[in-house]
Amino acid sequence: MAKNYYTVLGLEKSASADQIKKAYRKLALKYHPDKNPNDKAAEERFKEITEAYAVLSDPEKKQQYDQFGDAAFHQNFSQEDIFRNVDLGSIFREFGFGGRGGDDVFSQIFGGAGAHSGFGGNQSFHRPVKGQDYLMRLTIPFRQAVLGGERRVDLDRDGQVDSLQVRIPAGVESGQKLRIPGKGGASPSGGPAGDLMLELTVTRDPRFRREGRDLFTTVSVPFTGACLGTSAEVETLEQTRRIKVKPGTRSGSKIRLKGFGVPGRPGKEAGDLYAVIEVDVPHSLTDKQKELLEQLRDEGL
Repeated sequence: MAKNYYTVLGLEKSASADQIKKAYRKLALKYHPDKNPNDKAAEERFKEITEAYAVLSDPEKKQQYDQFGDAAFHQNFSQEDIFRNVDLGSIFREFGFGGRGGDDVFSQIFGGAGAHSGFGGNQSFHRPVKGQDYLMRLTIPFRQAVLGGERRVDLDRDGQVDSLQVRIPAGVESGQKLRIPGKGGASPSGGPAGDLMLELTVTRDPRFRREGRDLFTTVSVPFTGACLGTSAEVETLEQTRRIKVKPGTRSGSKIRLKGFGVPGRPGKEAGDLYAVIEVDVPHSLTDKQKELLEQLRDEGL
């Protein structure tokens, strides 16, 4: 279901956990199969809102969804992943839904997918168990984290090394996890393999500092240029730009280069790059330079 989960629940992205829960309860009551027997449209709507709630009510899944958007999220999360560890039967009881239990409803609608996810939680079905998820820590360069790209990962699984080409989405940060489906442990009962979770660590960059989607870099200008005005070159992530420095610019002043920060997701603007001015005060002067500066001092500068 490639729909915006916030839109499905009638919410803004800034919605709180309580607002998400209330929106789901209202819509689930309206479209519950017991209230809409043999209504395929209501059943599809019920699927949509339940999938949206399963993601937005889980802090880790919500963070991934908010970070990468709908399309990239669904590349990393299957429907089984979305509903894993979501006990929909308990949710139904909490919300006071009557009629058939949550397990019965979701076994019928979703075909019994998922282990104890609320999709047919009756253990008598003996469905194959998914393999164990693996966690691997991966260090990536700052620029790759910002711009995205591909990286080779060598994974040792039971003594056998697999080389994987992993796509790094643009804009990832330290501590973020990427899910690689099917690259975890083997299932003990013939089910699907587990997933590989890559926990990212981003190295520092000698030139750039990051705050959210904005980048900061230091640009040195001579003392006279800061006083009289000048121009300076700024290295961006992919090219060099020239900026104007106005007369009287002080150290610490920031000049914005719009759109040269962290790339935006589809439909979202990129962040900005800020050139932080550092006025270069000379450590040593010639006799002539001292004389000229003394004249300026005498003039009140």
